[in-house]
Amino acid sequence: MLTREALPMAKAITAAMHDAMTEDETVIVSGEDVGQLGGVFRVTAGLLDSFGAERVRDTPLAESGIVGTAIGMALGGYRPVVEIQFDGFVFPAFNQITTQLAKLRYRSAGRLSLPLVIRIPFGGGVGAVEHHGESPETYFAHTPGLRVVAPGDAGDAYTMLRAAIASDDPVIYLEPKSRYWVKGDIERGGHFTPESASEELSSAHIERDGSDITLIGYGPVVATLHEVADALAGDGVSAQVVNLRSLNPIDKATLVAAVSGTGRAVIAHEAPTVLGPGAEVASHLAAECFYQLEAPVARVGGAFTPYPAAAFEHEYLPNAERIHRAVQRTLEY
Repeated sequence: MLTREALPMAKAITAAMHDAMTEDETVIVSGEDVGQLGGVFRVTAGLLDSFGAERVRDTPLAESGIVGTAIGMALGGYRPVVEIQFDGFVFPAFNQITTQLAKLRYRSAGRLSLPLVIRIPFGGGVGAVEHHGESPETYFAHTPGLRVVAPGDAGDAYTMLRAAIASDDPVIYLEPKSRYWVKGDIERGGHFTPESASEELSSAHIERDGSDITLIGYGPVVATLHEVADALAGDGVSAQVVNLRSLNPIDKATLVAAVSGTGRAVIAHEAPTVLGPGAEVASHLAAECFYQLEAPVARVGGAFTPYPAAAFEHEYLPNAERIHRAVQRTLEY
């Protein structure tokens, strides 16, 4: 039975873990400070009281150990959900993720499955210090064997995490930390199978219809795209907004259908534009919508530099002004 609630994204994620743990006793939550503290963003708050220290496990400060242990647990029949405190701290576990987690099913010819979710708060916009604001999604989207998803709002966050936990595939679940405390409606409850989870984790959503241009993004940028679409409407421009949701796999069919109808597209993300997810989207649209496109697909993203200090984030992030300029250039063709 589904019920509707209005929750901040952070609490929608908490609710998803709580409901999955209630339904399935093999779901284990682990990470640095996830127990008594409730996580650095308090996303796991209350889970220790509900499920005890055997299922909500505080770990040493060692990301490679956190993920490596969770891989063993997944092989042993559990469904671990691990938290990486900040995006910039995931790299000590990069070897475990890309050379073990992503490849064991392939190496075993499908005999092994690894139902493991790695939750990573990602992106900027919160004034964080070095290593606490990054957009590492391209590394993982480029790795065969991993699902990589990023919810855009609280409703996405709940449903996609429930699906990620139910999936038999390893999932990199990217949480836009700048959106943690923005409320949204969620449909709470329901039951996911590995098959229904696969469909949920592979689909883009058209969130706003439009006829003049398609705006594409994921995670923290989705709200910015709606802001741009509102501004364009005041200028008489009808903008369609597509929430990509999944970076691997990409729902190319939905993108092609959307852009074929408008003939123009702009994709935005906080990761660097160079070799970023937008490059794959733009390449596919150029190939599949060649006769429908009225202009080249535009990309707006971070600069090809290390992530800057918080004082310079406004110059780095794809804000509404930068996206709006890209739209105007695209409409001039």
